[in-house]
Amino acid sequence: MSTVLVVAPHPDDETLGCGGAILRHTAEGDSVHWLIMTAMHESQGYTSEEIRTRQNEIDDINKRYGFDGVHKLNFPTAELDACARNKLISAFSKAMAIVEPAVMYLPYRNDIHSDHKVTFDVAAACTKSFRYPSIKSVRVYETLSETEQGLSPDDSGFRPNLFIDISRYFDEKIEIMQVYKSEMGEEPFPRSRGVIEALAKYRGSVIGSHAAEAFMLIREIL
Repeated sequence: MSTVLVVAPHPDDETLGCGGAILRHTAEGDSVHWLIMTAMHESQGYTSEEIRTRQNEIDDINKRYGFDGVHKLNFPTAELDACARNKLISAFSKAMAIVEPAVMYLPYRNDIHSDHKVTFDVAAACTKSFRYPSIKSVRVYETLSETEQGLSPDDSGFRPNLFIDISRYFDEKIEIMQVYKSEMGEEPFPRSRGVIEALAKYRGSVIGSHAAEAFMLIREIL
């Protein structure tokens, strides 16, 4: 059994990027934890109703995945680049000490959303083997509406080298994603059932399966 930490800049990134992998890890007996970097705050203009709705979604998602722990850092959403880096790393490090993960899933650093970039950098700062010896595998996921929208001319693009067959879990992944009612839309919107299914089928075709999720494996210690 492995301990897995799924790092999400915002609720829904975990499902878009590795929802099938989460379900498979759980089915195979792994202990899976969910770390959410950001939260909505009234000081940002969000209403109490919006905040309550999001919390209800998080609670529902937690039950559906059966996470062994949910770790909410509660930094303001869409403002991570304005937060002191030492505070971000300190909070993340405390969660790492609690979970002691062997496997980590992170967002792609060159996603268009600045919260994703900062989340990756903060997580990367907490993967040094001499400080966090539990970590054996670091995997980067792709997030529809973020990864494919990156425009950096220096980015060589998301190039997966690890594929996880999620054929048995894809329908459940879609059901879970639909909990985020405000995040889902109609095609050709990236966060729609048809587009999510198209990406899963495309990634699956690479490995001869009906559906897969793709990752960049950036560290593996055996």
